[in-house]
Amino acid sequence: MNTFLKRIWIGLAATLLVSLAAVVLPDQVQIDDGRVHLGAPLSRPSGSASARAPEPEATSPTLTRNEVDEAIRTAIRRAGLRPEQGKSTAPAGSNLNRTGWMAVREKPAAQSEMKAICVDLERQGWVLNPSGDSADASRSYKRGGWYLLVSTRGKTQAPSNTLSASQTYLTMTGLQLNLSDLPLPEITIRMR
Repeated sequence: MNTFLKRIWIGLAATLLVSLAAVVLPDQVQIDDGRVHLGAPLSRPSGSASARAPEPEATSPTLTRNEVDEAIRTAIRRAGLRPEQGKSTAPAGSNLNRTGWMAVREKPAAQSEMKAICVDLERQGWVLNPSGDSADASRSYKRGGWYLLVSTRGKTQAPSNTLSASQTYLTMTGLQLNLSDLPLPEITIRMR
């Protein structure tokens, strides 16, 4: 029984690692015939016709935190909200590699506001990450060395007494990551 539990934990850990890698480095993760390949792209094309290939990021200069903050405020305004309706999740000057905004919203409104924010981010030149996103709950983008997650997943981010049953958080979380300098080993995992 102990060996069985160990295999389950190893499987869960491998799944978690693959999921994280797919979100952060979508162009470095390929799934082909039940195998997950991390690192350099496969030499042969993937057999999965249903998976969309990530769009290459347009060449853009590295953004500063202030530019990302302005992109967030612009998208919020164009979605019909005021930045003052929420609060910053990383106060100015606290961390130059992280920023964000969040507000408590009614669930039906949050869905349409998230979609409007995403449309504006794409208009601003942010590139959608097609892997691992849920159109109704979260979308992630990248641009200029930054990754931006737009989400309406509320109950898991706060104690249950913070939100009513009809409310959720509308959040935007930005992280500056320069992962292109980190070489990834080529790893292939066979999923059974």
